[in-house]
Amino acid sequence: MKETKTELRFFNIMEYEKEQDYLRERHRQGWKLKATYPPGIYRFVRCQPEDVIYQLDYNPDGIKHKDEYVQLFQDCGWEYLFEFAGYSYFRKPAEEAQGDESIFCDDESRLEMVRRVFYGRMLPVLLIFICLILPQFADAVGQDEIASPFFILILILLALFLLVFCQFAWQYRRFSQGIHK
Repeated sequence: MKETKTELRFFNIMEYEKEQDYLRERHRQGWKLKATYPPGIYRFVRCQPEDVIYQLDYNPDGIKHKDEYVQLFQDCGWEYLFEFAGYSYFRKPAEEAQGDESIFCDDESRLEMVRRVFYGRMLPVLLIFICLILPQFADAVGQDEIASPFFILILILLALFLLVFCQFAWQYRRFSQGIHK
């Protein structure tokens, strides 16, 4: 019987709770998270099936002060797994949790984490887009190279960026409105 398992799954920035649920379900099935790799590769090792809560936190400041950051969570019973792409992964057996335990004490804390993701991930991509992609797009239109493969590549990148950005903005707005109702 295989002792390791690799799966490919994609979660967008606002789907961190779906990712947590996915990891919890794998652990219930006897597969403990070992590592994650780009683009969306999850490595698991066989374990005893157990109900384990997984939590993700995006906190670049916490990573800068990693020892204190990790200790804070360990003091609350969370096992620090690793950091990947700015996210810290934690887990705790459900039997040790008190109710519906989360590393966030309220919805405002969750919203603050999403804001950190926006400023840490989406804002740099927006700046790259504005500084690199848009000038290339304008240059190609100005030189009447609309049918060139390079222009088509720029259009594809533009469409992908707009799709990701709009999806994030829509989900963020829905989440934010749900909190402030």
